[in-house]
Order: sequence, then structure tokens, then C-alpha cells
Amino acid sequence: MRVGDFDYELPEEKIARYPPPERGSTRLLVLDSQSGRIKHARYAGLDVFLKEGDLLLLNNTRVVRARLFASKQTGGKIELMLLEKHQDEQNLVLYRGKLKKGDTLIAHDRELAVTDIIDQGIARLSVSGTGSLSDLFEHFGGVPIPPYLKRDAEEVDQVRYQTVFAEHPGSVAAPTASLNMTHGLLEKLHRKGVDVASLALHVGLGTFLPIRVESFEEHVMHREFYSIPPETVEKIRRVKTAGGRVVAVGTTVTRALEHASERIASFSGNEPLTGEADIFIYPGYWFRTIDLLLTNFHAPRSTVLMLTAALAGRENLQNAYKEALEKGYRFLSYGDSMLIV
Repeated sequence: MRVGDFDYELPEEKIARYPPPERGSTRLLVLDSQSGRIKHARYAGLDVFLKEGDLLLLNNTRVVRARLFASKQTGGKIELMLLEKHQDEQNLVLYRGKLKKGDTLIAHDRELAVTDIIDQGIARLSVSGTGSLSDLFEHFGGVPIPPYLKRDAEEVDQVRYQTVFAEHPGSVAAPTASLNMTHGLLEKLHRKGVDVASLALHVGLGTFLPIRVESFEEHVMHREFYSIPPETVEKIRRVKTAGGRVVAVGTTVTRALEHASERIASFSGNEPLTGEADIFIYPGYWFRTIDLLLTNFHAPRSTVLMLTAALAGRENLQNAYKEALEKGYRFLSYGDSMLIV
């Protein structure tokens, strides 16, 4: 099996360029990973497919305003993209153009000094005066909507490119499987006896990038910081012991839980489980923590598509995507969703 096996033709008109008029009004394709059977439903009817004793896991990261334009001393403009929050790397930006260590930029009357060039297109900045670099971006930056939407961020994105339960700032991309989750649906799940817990994984730009090599072993996975509260760990351990199911809302939740799976199993303590998830999940992987996955329809050759295939089965997933395209499902961040059971 090679990366090229996860390529498919995604017509432009199938990509949801805007969110649906009403949050939670999207469609839901339900795929049985054992039989390959497909059902067509609505996202708002997710509760029908879950049962008492299940545990739903949400990513409560908050998308920051990450896109900002600054001026060079020569007068030229340069676009900056604040990178996702990590434990040990702060004040990092992705930039377009030419920068070198020691350069000074101006953004909204603040001086930004280039203190280091970390890698091609990545710099570390310091900001003059009071307040942090993240404060500057939060006050003046734009919403970092995905590049495949091929449009500038608009007012609607300020609300809809954020989950209703977003709490911990640090992501530069939304946990998209949760964008259609509503308080009303969470209440329905609660009444059914489905428990809900949260963790935070700060989503990075790497989630959008296609794999440009053909061998899985050659791909270097991007890192994303996560924090799993002790109460969430205890809920996972209890539901596993009781024979219930862990339902991951999104590939971001899946990466955090699977990366931390061994520590979850042996957990004893009062501090959150933290780490940098660099786990690359593709067919052949054995899932240790999650049982069900609620996710969106993903881009060709993406790591998230391969993760989804690892749980659903590659042939099952191919059939489901073919049917979704034929039946007019909307793809990618603002699109419809799939539940793999």
C-alpha cells in the first residue's frame, strides 16, 4: 500500500466554501467498518447511532486570529501566519517573502524583531512594548480559514470557524468535525446517557498539507501539542472497563488519545497528560483507545484521510467517498460528516 492509493478526484464544486446557513444542519454518512454498509442521516441525529454508556470526546481548543500583515523597513508588505501553540516553541510565525535574523517589521504601530530564522519560511519574533505577540494577532489578525476555500475570511467565519465549546486558545485550524456540534445535540446525547468529556489539541497548518512522498515510511509527521485533563482520563478508563465505547469527535481527538494510549492505560495522578502528538496513523494501525469516529470528508493524499481509512478499512472508505460524491455531500472543513461505527 502506498500514498498514491489515497488519491481521488475531488471536484471543486463538491467543496463547501461556506458553512451551512444553520449550524448542525449538515448531513451524516454512517459507515459500518465491519460490513461496509452505509446509511444516510443528519448530523443533528447523531444521538440515534450512540447508546447509553458511550463516551463522546471533544477537542475544546480555540482557533486564534493567526493571519497578520506587517511592513518591512523597505516599505514592502509581508504576510505572517502565527503557528499553533506548543509547549516549548512560542512566537513562531510562517512568513511569505524574504526575512533574515535582525530584520525589523512594523505591524499596527508595533515593532516586531526577527530574533531567529528557524527553518525555511519560519521565524521567531519578539514584539516591542507591552503585550505579547499572540495579543497583537488576537487584536488585529484575521481568521485563518483553510487555503482550499480560495477566498478571504469574512464576518461569518469569525463565528462559524469556531466550535460552540471552544475554550483554550492555540489552534490555527479548527477541529472541523465539531463545527456542527450544537448545545442542543449535546443535550440530546446527555438525555440518552452518553457522557461527554473534553481535551485540547492545538491544530496546526500541517493538517492541510498533502503527503508529497509515495512511501509512508518517508513521511515526517507534524507535531501538535495536546493536554488531556485527569477527569477525562478517568472517564476513558471507566468506560473501557465497563465495556462502553469511546467516540472521538475528529481526527484531532483521535491523534491525542492514540498518542497517549499507553499513559491513559496506566494513569494515576492529578495532572493533565500532555505531549506532542506526532503519530502517523494509516491502514494496519491497531486502535488502542477510540472505538467510533465522527469526522469530515477529507482531502486527497492527506494524513487525516489515511487515519480515517485505518479505522474504516480502505475499500470501505473508498466506497463511502464514491457514494458521498454521487449523492452530493459537501466536502472538507465546512462540509458534511461521516460516522464510522
